[in-house]
Formats: sequence, C-alpha cells, structure tokens
Amino acid sequence: VQLQASGGGLVQAGGSLRLSCTASGGGTLANYNAGWFRQAPGKEREFVAGSRWIDRSTDYADSVKGRFTLSRDNAGDTMNLQMNNLKPEDTANYFCARGSSWSGVRLTSDYNTWGQGTLVTVSS
Repeated sequence: VQLQASGGGLVQAGGSLRLSCTASGGGTLANYNAGWFRQAPGKEREFVAGSRWIDRSTDYADSVKGRFTLSRDNAGDTMNLQMNNLKPEDTANYFCARGSSWSGVRLTSDYNTWGQGTLVTVSS
C-alpha cells in the first residue's frame, strides 16, 4: 500500500487548509487506524490527530484541538485534515500514516505505513 498526502501550501495566519490522504497500490485505510503527524525543521515528528477504526473516535494534540478536524470517508480510502485558524507554529511537513486497528493512535510506533509529507507553511 502507498499513502499519498496532498493539500499543503502557503497560507497566512488565520487561514485554512485541507489536507487529504489517500491509499493506493491495492491498499486501503478501511479497518485500520489512521493519523496525521507533523515535523518542523530541526524538531521531532509529533502527533497531530488520529482516528480509531473500531469506534471512529478521534484524538487531537492539545495544540490543534478546536482548530483541526480529522475526517474519514465511509469507504475508508480517504482521510482528511481540515485545518482552520492556522498559526505560524503550525508550519511543518505533514505526514499521514496507517496502523493496526488494535494499536493506539498517538505514537509514531502505533503506525507501520507512512506517506510522504506535504508541506504547510503559515506566514505571520
């Protein structure tokens, strides 16, 4: 399976972006946990949001709670991250990932398949 993240770009502070992650290569996000992480230059990759397949519950990092919304389509092939009220500190490379449905969603070790990143740059 390959995961493709898209939707990044340059936006002013206070603006919005919508990231998408799609599975291809015969794979799917259905029946798997899925999440978003981000990595700023010189920093470690950090959790942003994660979705559990079994009950459709979603966790968010405190830094994005109330501003970002993760959604998944019913077929399970696409995951989106709606990002509103963006701040300069949200600037990073954003990665989507897939993990087992019995794993957690907040750690990088919960995931075993990663997409390439999509760059989000928020100007002040």
